[in-house]
Amino acid sequence: MPLPRSAGPRRWPRLDALAFGGDYNPEQWPQDVWAEDVALMRQAGVNLVNLGVFAWGLLEPAPDVYDFGWLDQVFDLLAAGGIAVDLATPTAAPPPWFARAHPDSLPVTRDGRRLGTGSRQAICPSSPAFAEASVRIAGKLAEHFGRRDNLVLWHVFNEYMAPTGECYCQESVRHFRRWLRTRYGTLGALNQAWGTTFWGQIYGDWDEIDAPRTAPSAVNPAQRLDFARFTNDAWLECYRRERDAIREHCPDVPVTTNFQDVRCKGLNQWAWAAEVDVVGNGHYLAAEDADNHIGLALAADLTRGVAAGRPWLLLEHSTSAVNWQQRNIAKRPGEMARNSLAHFARGADGILFFQWRASRFGQEKFHSAMLPHGGTDTRIWREVVDLGTSLAALGEARGARVVADVAVVWDWESWWALELDWRPSADVRYVDQVTRWYEQLWRSHLTVDFVPPDAELDRYPMVVVPSLYLTAEAAAKNLRGYVEAGGTLVVSFFSGIVDENDTVISGALPGALRDLLGITIEEFLPLRADERVTVIPNDFAADSSQNWGGTIWADDIRLRDAESFAFYADGPAAGKPAVTRNRVGAGTAWYVSTALDGADLKALLAQIGAVRPAFAGLPETVEVVRRAGAGAEYVTVINHGAQDAVLPVGGFELLIGSEVTELVAPAGQVRVVRVVQPPVESPAPPYESQARY
Repeated sequence: MPLPRSAGPRRWPRLDALAFGGDYNPEQWPQDVWAEDVALMRQAGVNLVNLGVFAWGLLEPAPDVYDFGWLDQVFDLLAAGGIAVDLATPTAAPPPWFARAHPDSLPVTRDGRRLGTGSRQAICPSSPAFAEASVRIAGKLAEHFGRRDNLVLWHVFNEYMAPTGECYCQESVRHFRRWLRTRYGTLGALNQAWGTTFWGQIYGDWDEIDAPRTAPSAVNPAQRLDFARFTNDAWLECYRRERDAIREHCPDVPVTTNFQDVRCKGLNQWAWAAEVDVVGNGHYLAAEDADNHIGLALAADLTRGVAAGRPWLLLEHSTSAVNWQQRNIAKRPGEMARNSLAHFARGADGILFFQWRASRFGQEKFHSAMLPHGGTDTRIWREVVDLGTSLAALGEARGARVVADVAVVWDWESWWALELDWRPSADVRYVDQVTRWYEQLWRSHLTVDFVPPDAELDRYPMVVVPSLYLTAEAAAKNLRGYVEAGGTLVVSFFSGIVDENDTVISGALPGALRDLLGITIEEFLPLRADERVTVIPNDFAADSSQNWGGTIWADDIRLRDAESFAFYADGPAAGKPAVTRNRVGAGTAWYVSTALDGADLKALLAQIGAVRPAFAGLPETVEVVRRAGAGAEYVTVINHGAQDAVLPVGGFELLIGSEVTELVAPAGQVRVVRVVQPPVESPAPPYESQARY
């Protein structure tokens, strides 16, 4: 069944500029600091803060006893300073009295350990007590603060499934059984979907079904896949309950929550997108990665994909180091601006941080902030003020849409299924395979839209499908229709293998994509950990300098309708096709059966040649993204390299405030040029907004 697709954000916060600010936790500080905070926020250009994320214990110090006075004072101070509020429900951190009163609400791990308190998200999503308490506090907050003039957004919970995802308590088991009854209707349908005749798991009563706990051996993969779906839906129910409680008292203010791009495996954001008014994301660099700005670009593009191409909010990122990675690498001068403006370039109409003022105590006291421990006489503070000035200059680009060159198919359910037990190779990790393709598209200066497998694809000249292990029938038909209509489809190994129940699709591999690709895979040939294979493009068989290298995987391919584009020179598939192409209707379907080395994958993309970048010949270190608005295009150039770059683009440069006939992007800096375009029919408004702040 196709997932619901959001038309993008339905309503936008009442802001007259790009959002700028972050999480504000005044409860961590004496009241005489609050006025100073607001004054400094004004100096930095802050116009939006997120309040109350972890304040449940102060807002409701005892069951059904409320103290909102201190938060009223904060609202008043912020309003006087012209600063809008994104008010959070504090339900990601229940107070100690809640756990004491409801110990059964604490989550249970797969191996049966009940987790304790003293952290956050110590919650079972199926807990009736949590459902009642979370709705109560959300409703009380909405009733009390819902008419505040500077309230422009609601923020439900905080980072669903980070860290608590699946819960294996008895209440979750009962909830899971109800969910299965709704999904399958009968035990016969469930037994068939789960293939329970294997290992004699046939169920004769709903109460025989348990959560897929740790067992003596691998647990039924269809059961585990359904438990992942159930967990996603259970948390989504939690969100809906709080959202609806808010809307009962405050129907006109948009509601969101903060996703975590590729860091949160368990949250199917295609399903969640239809439930939020504004798509918001929190992103943190993989700080030790040499080219972590590519991972940032991937995360931003994925979030924009979840938002169906419309603008979105960056609700969290860091000014410098975080505190929870193995080695918390600080950002170098200029890196925060590049990070922030890269998110803007890829569709974010708001740039917010965790957090405003660095904490002196607690688990995250070494996490960077907009106002560091050292105060205003610090490089980070000066860069924050400069960023506020830059975002103010870019305000006219609000609502402009990113212009993408290619699409990459992303599917959370395929990710869940691919990484269950006993797959052909533990080295095939979903995000790794997507990243492998994305990186070379980025280095080729091509902008990516991430799309679900059932998306409309006809506007893209090329669509890339990395390791779509689980391929539903509707997805296979959609991909075939795209190719028949003239599209270029590029599919990587271990795709098309199973249906939505993790059942191998009948017939020869690769199952759902067999006819489209025009090949038969006789056998998977995964490679050893240190094994490499040599791949030779057919046109360069006599030129060893053109050889490519591959790792992780190979296939024993038999050609049917397809032709070989490159073959294996060695390894377990020596002499067999490695890369194939098949002409179907007006288009072409390519298959790549190994993990090509980065430069070789980039070379293959160039030879496929389905799309060319808007600006050719640039160094790989120069990132260029375009956003198109009404009558203008905004070209953002981010120079990650050590040398200045020159681009043949003229217009008004917004950050330096002058006309340019050609653009010079200094090393390590960002430039944004407004290029006036002929008037065209305006697309649907990106969001509805009546700006006040």
